[in-house]
Amino acid sequence: MTAVQGTAVDIPTEDGIADAYLAQPGDGAAHPAVLLFMDAFGLRPHLRSMADRLAGAGYTVLVPNLFYRAGRAPLFDLPDFIDPQARPGTWKQIMPVMQALTGERAMRDAGAYLRWLAASPAVADGPVALTGYCMGARLALLTAGTYPERVAAAAGFHGGRLATDKPDSPHLVAGDVTAELYFGHADQDHSLPPEQIDRLEQALTEAGVRHRCEVYTGAPHGFTQADTAAYHREGDERHWSALLDLLARTF
Repeated sequence: MTAVQGTAVDIPTEDGIADAYLAQPGDGAAHPAVLLFMDAFGLRPHLRSMADRLAGAGYTVLVPNLFYRAGRAPLFDLPDFIDPQARPGTWKQIMPVMQALTGERAMRDAGAYLRWLAASPAVADGPVALTGYCMGARLALLTAGTYPERVAAAAGFHGGRLATDKPDSPHLVAGDVTAELYFGHADQDHSLPPEQIDRLEQALTEAGVRHRCEVYTGAPHGFTQADTAAYHREGDERHWSALLDLLARTF
């Protein structure tokens, strides 16, 4: 694991300025880029630590505050250990902000993040990889289909609503995806029931997308987030192994 440099950066978008965290190896060289899409709890110390871990493995990692339209991070009054059941008011804060981030807005922003990475001296030439968590898994899939020429690989973990019956469902971009995809689904996840898992698998297979979808038995929704009550150590370790394997194959 190499030394890591972490900095706060601002990214111009079509709708304003997105604050973000950039982690990179401390050697001053350009490295392959990973765009990390946050979960609904937002840009916070745990996500910065995840970015640092990826940077220590040799990648330049950008973690944007996807909710920048509502303000700079941190937006929510979160404890060091997040247990929404213990603080039911947490979701009342988060839901309106999350619902305001439409797919159209998110993909407009994703284009800005990808352009910023392409222009950064910290990033090696070529396409990038994506990884996303909870709502971020949905955005990773949408981004892979919206910007196929810029995305070489994308991973999503404990994602919800990946293959709904709505016209804006993420799985409908499968035909445009050229990246290799990996999904680690949470077991018995109410936001991704078995019929959606099957629908996603079918869409990716029929589109000829290189992919692997796995259900992590016993892992709850949010299993990678160590600062929450949903954390599941076995599932998290499996996630890191799968993600780093995907990145190694990509770059």
